[in-house]
Amino acid sequence: MSHQEEPKNGERRVNRRAFLGEMGSGLGSIALACLLGEEATAALPPQRKGDVRLEEGNPLAPRAPHFPVKAKRVIQIFCPGAASQIDLWEYKPELEKRHGQPMPGLTGVSSFQGGNGNLLRSPWGWKQHGKSGKYISELVPHLAECVDDIAFIHSLTAKSNTHGPAMLQMNTGFVLEGFPSMGAWATYALGTDNQNLPAFVAIHDRRGLPPNGPANWSAGFLPAAYQGTSFNTDRPIADLQSPAGTTPQEEKRVRDYLLNLNRDFSQRNPGHSDLSARIAAYQLAARMQMSAPEVTDISRETAQTLQFYGADSADPLKASYARNCILARRLVERGVRFVQLYCGACASGVDGLLNWDAHKTLKADYERHCPILDQPTAALLKDLKQRGLLEDTLVLWTTEFGRMPTSQVGSEGRDHNPYGFTAWMAGAGVKGGFSYGATDEFGYKAEKDVATIYDFHATALRLLGLDHKRLTYYHNGIQRRLTDVHGEVITPLIA
Repeated sequence: MSHQEEPKNGERRVNRRAFLGEMGSGLGSIALACLLGEEATAALPPQRKGDVRLEEGNPLAPRAPHFPVKAKRVIQIFCPGAASQIDLWEYKPELEKRHGQPMPGLTGVSSFQGGNGNLLRSPWGWKQHGKSGKYISELVPHLAECVDDIAFIHSLTAKSNTHGPAMLQMNTGFVLEGFPSMGAWATYALGTDNQNLPAFVAIHDRRGLPPNGPANWSAGFLPAAYQGTSFNTDRPIADLQSPAGTTPQEEKRVRDYLLNLNRDFSQRNPGHSDLSARIAAYQLAARMQMSAPEVTDISRETAQTLQFYGADSADPLKASYARNCILARRLVERGVRFVQLYCGACASGVDGLLNWDAHKTLKADYERHCPILDQPTAALLKDLKQRGLLEDTLVLWTTEFGRMPTSQVGSEGRDHNPYGFTAWMAGAGVKGGFSYGATDEFGYKAEKDVATIYDFHATALRLLGLDHKRLTYYHNGIQRRLTDVHGEVITPLIA
C-alpha cells in the first residue's frame, strides 16, 4: 500500500503512515544536527558576551581578567580528611567550660559514623597572635606567626558529609564527578604567563592521591588543555624523558613532521578540541623537557632555604611536604597560573593515618599531622612575602568540611561536620588579620555570616579579577559556571 497518494490539483497528500514516518525521520535528523552542532560549538571559542575568547592555536595564551586586580596566580593548599576547625583555627571557650557534658539540642542526632557522645574540648591550648590578636591553636605555632596576613572564613558550610563528594564540591563546585576544577576554570579564563610549564599543576602528597584522585584537578567539560598536571618532588612528570638511543636532532625532526601532519588534519577537521589539546600537550611536553627538570630540582635551593621549610627534617613525610611547598613557590615564581598542593592522601583502613580524618584518636592523629603541615606552610607564606610574590599570589587553605564538637561514641575522636568549618585566604587582595563569620558557641553550626563553598569560589575568582557570573561555558544546553547558579563575593575580606 502506498504511503503517499497521487497529487491532485498540484497538492501533495500524505496519509497517516507517511506522515508519522516522515515526522520520525525528520525529528531524528533535527536531533542529530543539534548534537553535531553542540559538539562543534563546544569545541569552538565562545562568542557570547562575557565569555572567554581563546586565541586560535594556543588555548593557554595569557588573557586579561574581567577587571584589574592584584592576584595573578593561586596556590591552593588542601588538607584531605576534613581538618578540625575547633582544634586549629576557631577558639571556643564555651566548649572548654562544658567539656564532658551533653551538647544541648543534639539528642538523637547522628553524624556520618553514628551517634555523638558528650562535648569534647580541644586537647591543646590557644594563644593570641599578631596585631589582630587572633586566637590560634598551639598545634600550629609557625602558622600562628602569619595570622596578620590571613583572612579566616569560619562560617563555611558544605553540601555533603562524605569525603569524596565534599572534596569535589570544594574543588569543582559540584558533588559529582565530571565538572571542571577551580584551577581549570582559572586557566581557561586567564591562560598562563609561562608557555614552557603546565598552566595548572596538582602536587599530590607522597602518601598517595587524595579521594577522587584526578577528578580534583579535572578539566571536566572544558577543553582538555585546562586539566591539571600532577607531579611532585618525589615523582616527576611522567613520560617526559626522551627514549633511550635518540638524539635531540632526531626528536626535533619527528616533532616537526608530526606537527605538519596535525596541522593538516586540523585544517581539514576544524572544531576538534581534543586534537588541538593533544597537539598543544605534545608541544608543551617538548618545551617541558628543557624547563621542568630545572623547576623540580629542589637541590638548587640553598641549605638555609631547605632548613627554613623543614625539608631537612628527620620525618620523611614532613621533609617531602616541605619540598613540595618549595616546588609550589618555584612554580608560581615562574608564572604557573594555578597550583594545588595536598597535605594528606586518601583514607586508609585506619582513620586518621594518611589524612585528617580523626574519628578515633584525635590527639595522636593531629600531633602527627600538624608538624607536617605547620612549618612548611608557614615558610611558604613567609618566603612568598619576602620575595615580593605574596603581593600578586593568592594562597588558599582548604579542607572538605569540619569536625563535630562532640566525641564520637566510644572513641576520643570527632565525626564529620558539614554545618560549619573554616578555610582561609592570604596574599594578593586579601585583608590580613581578618576573621569572617562564626559558628555557634560550641563550633557546630555556622551562625554568623553563613557562607557557602559557592561564596568561597566567587571570592577567589573575584580576587583573580573574574566575575563568577560571567565566567561561563556552554555545555549540554546550559551556561555552566564554577558557582552553578549560586554564590556571592565575600566583600568584607577583600582589602
